[in-house]
Amino acid sequence: MSTPHEPSPPGMDRGIPGTAPAASTTPPAAPSVPPSVAPSDTGRWRRLDPRTLLVHCGWMAAPLGSLALTALATGGRITAQAWITLAAIAASFAVVTTIGLIRWARTEFRVTLPGSPDGTERGTSGGHGHTSPTLDIRSGLLTRRLRSVPLHRIRTVDLTASPLHRLLGVTVLRAGTAGSGDGRSELSLEVLTVLDAERLRTELLAYADTEGAANDPVVARISWRWLRYAPLTFWVIGGVFVVAGSVYRVLDGIGIEAWKLGFVQRAFTEFGASALWLTIPAALLAVLALGSVGAVALYVENWFDYCLEWTDARTLRVRRGLFTTRSVTIERARLRGVLLREPLLLRAGGGALVRAVAGGLGNREENRKRSGLLPPAPRPEALRVAGGALRSPFPAAGASPVALAPHPRVALRRRRVRGLLWAVLPGTAVLAGLGAAFTPVLLHCAWVYALVTTALVLWLARDAYRNLGHGVDGPYLVARSGTFSRDTLALRREAIAAWTLSTSPFTRRAGLVTLTAAVAAGEDGYRIPDLAATEAPAFAAMAAPGILEEFLTYPGAPDHLPEQRLP
Repeated sequence: MSTPHEPSPPGMDRGIPGTAPAASTTPPAAPSVPPSVAPSDTGRWRRLDPRTLLVHCGWMAAPLGSLALTALATGGRITAQAWITLAAIAASFAVVTTIGLIRWARTEFRVTLPGSPDGTERGTSGGHGHTSPTLDIRSGLLTRRLRSVPLHRIRTVDLTASPLHRLLGVTVLRAGTAGSGDGRSELSLEVLTVLDAERLRTELLAYADTEGAANDPVVARISWRWLRYAPLTFWVIGGVFVVAGSVYRVLDGIGIEAWKLGFVQRAFTEFGASALWLTIPAALLAVLALGSVGAVALYVENWFDYCLEWTDARTLRVRRGLFTTRSVTIERARLRGVLLREPLLLRAGGGALVRAVAGGLGNREENRKRSGLLPPAPRPEALRVAGGALRSPFPAAGASPVALAPHPRVALRRRRVRGLLWAVLPGTAVLAGLGAAFTPVLLHCAWVYALVTTALVLWLARDAYRNLGHGVDGPYLVARSGTFSRDTLALRREAIAAWTLSTSPFTRRAGLVTLTAAVAAGEDGYRIPDLAATEAPAFAAMAAPGILEEFLTYPGAPDHLPEQRLP
């Protein structure tokens, strides 16, 4: 019987000098490190790369670019406001450079191993006899801070390089520790050379697994045939409007009113004077074409040189990126499951993508950026990659996938009613009201809209109901739901920390309940919507024993234990 576990606390912080060390449990015995991963400067305090100062000044690109655009738009004339802006930039440059210089001079780090050259054996208690290897980072000017984290507590080590970092030949190293799911306990070394960062990552991860198998198979590499799936996302249309809005805001910020530009006014005049039955489809095709180009470019930038591999028996690494490179490592012990995601357009094209359900990847926003295991790709490839990440067949793959239990038929009725109330009725009422007030043409638009959207809502509701399912496959809880994005979750049952059963007045009347599995990883909780209220508690108790048993009663069982009288 599995019981919920409390997450381990992150690495301790201690001020210097004179503060008492925090109490800690005795760490596991430190394994011996191969000579190949034990650099000669282990135990010596090291500084960040001096190019830290150049990285800190990268923010000036935006205001200087705005000034350049203003000069071009005004024919080279720079106003008094522009001179004031330039003076503010110069002053900010001096302040930022001074702060960056102080931070660089006062930030140091070291990796302390047993028998380090500094002659001490440091551990989680600051040299009180423990021999646990640690990563020490000290920083601060007036208030000095020393963070000392045992290496066995480090879960992930990521290397991230923006275009500016790549231009300067440096990268950012971030190490996630146990209990750092909110991102506040994450250790960060802002600017290191790529060689030093790779060496430090190898040194840190050596203690997660000292049996590193360098010849472990590569799970997946990029195939440019997958580019055909890039336009089958939201960004094919939404990205065009996002870019257009960003351009408008930039122009408005430098004093250029886009709507008053001559070529913009001529374009709108010609558009309105032409046959709308030709110009509107042409405009939609233009938006789709621009969106497709942008989606392909974004796909290439995000997933260039993509590789998913097991670097050793316990470490899964994702490497990708063209201008901004990213290398994310996930310890196998922190990998709680895998999510197979199939957005509606991508599913129509036979594609899917894969995300990891893992701890130590930061807060929700950072988790969404760092949890991707596979870009949009063919569904068979997604199933294969999901199985490769789990080191076992994905429950939805194979010739005989796990049979998911269907949900009650009343769940279909709820989806139909919600679609009719929130999509069909408001639009029809608005068109009918405008038609009655202004022109009968809108009355015809109202019944056409009602007819089309009703058919669409009924189809989507049917699809959403067919996608509902839940079950148990060996060590995994399997749940599937959604229509605009059909998600199939394979979650390790031992990772479930708690259950939440939630209802509303409408679901209680329908006899349904939403079951949420709380997990210290990924999105923190994963929903199984619209289960039968009479079946949900028993399923939860079977999927994760040891959580709900004390709250359950069974038919025929006594409500309470009989009293025991003392002799």
